[in-house]
Order: sequence, then C-alpha cells, then structure tokens
Amino acid sequence: MYSNKKTARIAGLLYLVVVLTGMFSLAYVPSKLIVWNNAAQTVSNITGSEFLFRLGMVSSLVCYTFFLFLPIVLYQLLKSVNKTHAKVMVILAIVSVPISFINLLNKFAVLSLISGSTLLKGAAIAQMQTQVMFYLDLYNSGILIVQIFWGLWLFPFGYLVFKSGFLPKFLGVLLMAGCFGYLLNFLGNFLLPNYGALGISSYVRLPASLGEIGTCLWLLIMGAKEKSNHLGNG
Repeated sequence: MYSNKKTARIAGLLYLVVVLTGMFSLAYVPSKLIVWNNAAQTVSNITGSEFLFRLGMVSSLVCYTFFLFLPIVLYQLLKSVNKTHAKVMVILAIVSVPISFINLLNKFAVLSLISGSTLLKGAAIAQMQTQVMFYLDLYNSGILIVQIFWGLWLFPFGYLVFKSGFLPKFLGVLLMAGCFGYLLNFLGNFLLPNYGALGISSYVRLPASLGEIGTCLWLLIMGAKEKSNHLGNG
C-alpha cells in the first residue's frame, strides 16, 4: 500500500508527462509545421520535417496513454475525500482517451497522403494539399470535441483537491474554473467563426493551465500530507 505522499508523487510524475507531451504535440509541432491559410507551405513543411510530424504523433500517443493512468492514481489519492466525485472524475477523464486515439487517425491519413507526394504533378499536387488540410482540420475538430471532457473532469478533480485538506485549496479553485474555461473555448470556437481572432482564448484557458501545471508540480515536488481518518462520502 503506497503512502499518500508516494501516491501523490506518482500522480505528479504521470501528470508531468501528460503536460510535457501535450504541449509538444498540441502547441510546438503545429506552430512549426502548420500554416492554416497556406496549404502548399504546410505540406512542404510536413514533407521537409516528417520526423518532427511523426514525433508529434508519438508524443500524442504517450500523452493519451499516460492520461489513461493518471485519473486512476488520482482516484487512489482522493477517494477518501468523496468516493462518488472521485469516480465521476475518473469516468470523465477516461472517456476522452479513446476519442483522442481515434482522432489521431486523421494524422495517419496525412502521412499516407504525403508519402507519395513526390510522384504527383500539377492538379494532383493541389488536390493532395487540399486533402492534407482537410484531415488536419478534421483533427482540430476532434481536439475541439475532446476538450469538452478535458474540461469536465477538472470540476470533480478541483472539488476533491479543494475539499481534501492535504492539497492547496487555491489549486482546486483554479481547476474548477479551468473546467468552465475549456467549455467556453469549445462554445466560442464552435459558435463564433472569428473566435480565434478575438485573442481571448489564451486568457480563458489560463485558469486550467495554471491549475493543472500547479497541481502537477505540487504533487511531484511537495507530495501530499497523509490522509486524515475521515471517510469519504458516496
């Protein structure tokens, strides 16, 4: 039986891998390769840096795999606070994993398209470039959908952190606020065509980013106090 502190540090390590691989695959790689208003440049970038594109995909696979185990370890840490809320947290987190894996098939489709791109000419090249952007856009839409669950699981998680007594309350508040940030971003992107141009998405995501990175580092570095004798509800 792991101590509370050891369980917290295992969770922190899993969370750190999720955060780092997520940032690499969702932010760094697209910023280097994808130019949304220029299909030809995007295809040229991916073809010229195919290893980076593939590395981003591997990073995604690692991220989603570790995210499968993270809520299970967090459940062991937080079930004494409220078992029902801890179960809801696990379910909402794990639901996102198969969606994320299936969505990655869009990037495999991109790889298939560019693999024979050197043999194409003229109109065929333009058609291939259009198809590449189509699958990249589908992938982005999939990420938008899965963000619903990336947000929803933060509310029970934040509540458990807030009520735990062995983790900082302010992290719980940030995590719960982060839930609404993800949902607002989903609605904004889905309902407003020019939402990205408004420049507010990064501010809306801020509570989730601070809450998740802060919780990750706290768990990893500080661990958690040993559990009190009170029993969880539910």
